[in-house]
Amino acid sequence: MSDAILMASGADDIDFMIHGLFSYELFGHKVWITTTHVCVLIVMLVLIGFAFVINRKMKHATDVPDTLQNIAELIVEKLDGMVENVMGENSRKFKNYISTIFLFILFSNISGLFGLRPPTADYGTTLAMALITFTMITFCKFKYQKVKGVLQGLCDPWPFWAPINIIGDLAVPVSLSLRLFANVLSGTVIMALIYGLLAKIAIAWPAALHVYFDLFSGAIQTYVFCMLTMTYVNQAMDTE
Repeated sequence: MSDAILMASGADDIDFMIHGLFSYELFGHKVWITTTHVCVLIVMLVLIGFAFVINRKMKHATDVPDTLQNIAELIVEKLDGMVENVMGENSRKFKNYISTIFLFILFSNISGLFGLRPPTADYGTTLAMALITFTMITFCKFKYQKVKGVLQGLCDPWPFWAPINIIGDLAVPVSLSLRLFANVLSGTVIMALIYGLLAKIAIAWPAALHVYFDLFSGAIQTYVFCMLTMTYVNQAMDTE
């Protein structure tokens, strides 16, 4: 199983494909557990473990914070500041959601540094997050703009423009998911090709590429996904 999950364990078994690890029967259908499921589980366990440790730590917070408390406060402060700068007075309602998807996407993107196949290199992962965001955007539209406001928005600037506006709305989850998926997958493919084709000379120097594809590009794509999410939600809550 470890050989299928790890990306960089040797030239002979390096690839960028999703592999089925084992299957089981569910209501007469065969369901596969893939490398993506396992990597998502690993990322979730890391985040849950980190949250549990920080929660216990903050219950005994001191006036003079130690290293762990400083890290926790810095993360919360930066994420809250990012959401407040973009969403303004609406930020209070969405801080938890934006912070959660930010950490999940970021940890997923940088998991390649530890030999895992990034879960965000699977379109099933990015599409699921985009659909959740799209559902939230649609809910906010009907909650704050009401049905009348939504219909007016679809018919803006002219009623015959409605089909194009509908296509534009439906394109939101597609663009959100494809942008993140394509950027992460491209880095995954390039690194897999390097380790597969240049295995004999892939010593030390691929680390610089990991810094770019996993850290720099991964952080940028995380920020872009969250920024677009906040922008779309703000637009959905705009009643003017």
